[in-house]
Amino acid sequence: MSADTLKMPAKTLTRMRASLGRVAPALLVGVALTALAMMLSNDFYLRILFMGGVYYLCAAGMNVLAGYAGQKSLGQAGLFAAGAYTVALLTTRLEVPPVLALIAAPLVAGAVGVLIALPSLRVKGPSLALVTLAFGIVAEKLVTEWTELFGGAQGVYGIAPLQWRGVPFSLQQWVLLVIALAVATHIVLRYFLEGRYGRALLSLQLDEIAAECSGIAVYRYKTTAFVVAAALCGLAGALVAQQNQYFNSDFVTFHLSIFILLLVLLGGAGNIYGPIAGALVLTLTETFLAQWPYIQNFVYGAMLLFALYLMPNGIVGVLLRYRGKRKREAMTLADGLAMEQAAMPLRPAAGQEVAGAPLLELRGVNKAFGGVVTARGISQKMEAHRIHALIGPNGAGKSTLLNILTGVIPADSGSILLSGRDVTGLSAHALAASGIARTFQNLRLFGALSVLENVLVGAHARIGMIGGEAAAVDNAMAVLAFAGLLEHAHTAAGSLPYGVQRRVELARALSSQPALLLLDEPAAGLNPQETAELGRLVRKIGQRGIAVLMVEHDMGLVMGISDHIVVLDRGVVIAQGTPAQIQADPQVIAAYLGSDDAFEELSGELPC
Repeated sequence: MSADTLKMPAKTLTRMRASLGRVAPALLVGVALTALAMMLSNDFYLRILFMGGVYYLCAAGMNVLAGYAGQKSLGQAGLFAAGAYTVALLTTRLEVPPVLALIAAPLVAGAVGVLIALPSLRVKGPSLALVTLAFGIVAEKLVTEWTELFGGAQGVYGIAPLQWRGVPFSLQQWVLLVIALAVATHIVLRYFLEGRYGRALLSLQLDEIAAECSGIAVYRYKTTAFVVAAALCGLAGALVAQQNQYFNSDFVTFHLSIFILLLVLLGGAGNIYGPIAGALVLTLTETFLAQWPYIQNFVYGAMLLFALYLMPNGIVGVLLRYRGKRKREAMTLADGLAMEQAAMPLRPAAGQEVAGAPLLELRGVNKAFGGVVTARGISQKMEAHRIHALIGPNGAGKSTLLNILTGVIPADSGSILLSGRDVTGLSAHALAASGIARTFQNLRLFGALSVLENVLVGAHARIGMIGGEAAAVDNAMAVLAFAGLLEHAHTAAGSLPYGVQRRVELARALSSQPALLLLDEPAAGLNPQETAELGRLVRKIGQRGIAVLMVEHDMGLVMGISDHIVVLDRGVVIAQGTPAQIQADPQVIAAYLGSDDAFEELSGELPC
């Protein structure tokens, strides 16, 4: 071991080993498959290896779209055809060199993917599947009927294959190329999907609104997933067309789209190893069933039903289940103490704040749903380092105002300024990146993700693409320590008690290092002890310099921790001031509480 290596911090060495550990298995498998291909001389077995690699490429792309982003597409056969016909037409009609044609194929398929994504991703669930299915049917009809261009059932002959020293690739060389492409694809996808981007895709699959309010551009990420799936499917189609030197409409069938989806669902959707398992099993199955082609559709249909109902996490999910308990990252006692003593990361100065401007300013904000006015001419200023409360009877417009402030719904008129900068009309993810974070009245956790992963999703907009992941994990652990959640870091968020889940949602919002934290009824569903703990935590947040705007019905909590209170009634501000001023305001008592008896509730204090 070199002297420079000895000087490296232990944490740096651990991370270097982890990075190497991500790449090493794929490289070893690639070397083993290469050695196997070099030893084989039988074209039948080489063909199996080639198609296994092609299926893996299709499945890897589909896993990004369906497994991570949760967008089930039934139009992959059309994208497979886009790549195949690109190399076919470029090499036969325009005499483009085969290498350039192969490079162009995934680009063209990706562009087609964008064209499909733009209308398709405006819908969800079964509607999305139907839209993509329609694309697949149109693509099949197009290549079948437009014989002048695509050749129909007769197809396109004489597609130029790749060459080595002027000699067309042998089947063995095609296998080596597919292995190299598959290994490279796996390494690249693993790098992205096991970090910031993978978490973002999983989060929007679980809850789009929460993902958007965590700083994730939902539509952009969905489109990117669609493009990745289209490009890899197009690359697979191009490889098949060039290797066969022939392609026709018989390849472009609904059966192929179902087969590609089955690759992912059977292997394990949302797992980086799922496409490998799916490609392995279905390649062998297809080879076995080749002697009985009339039962293929029946067998694939049965396998699809089996995967959906009896093995929802796929083959990889079953294997992971039998590995025992969930793997937890090791944390020494010293690490735990260091985290508990670490300061929660705060938002650095952006350099764009207007001197002397309030943290948040609302100017004449209006909102109406039909004839129901939920915000009427609201003009308010909120200062940094203070805990603000927004109270009022049910239907007063409190949650509507929070949704306007976070970009979930737009205001009809008026303007919103954050530190003197006009942020009116910005999207939810842009407002989150600007420094506004929130929790929800009804819990919106990513229940299938761990607590740590939830908090990392909240920090999405703060994580740099290169070198930011390790620092983000450290910051997330510091936030968990601040919120008293360190022991739950690697526990699935959805499995925790309700009161703890409330704190997880709060920690997720804090991880974005907000300038303004919006809490929508944070004490809803909590018992008195949990409410008291929440009050102490909100006070700690305020002491850290983060401004808080809290919508809450628990008057004990509101009066016990608030510096400033605003009262809404039917979308209009009827009073504002300190807790003492609000308690003594007769208009508040009459309009908000409706009776003198309720004054005692207003006068209550939080038992902290």
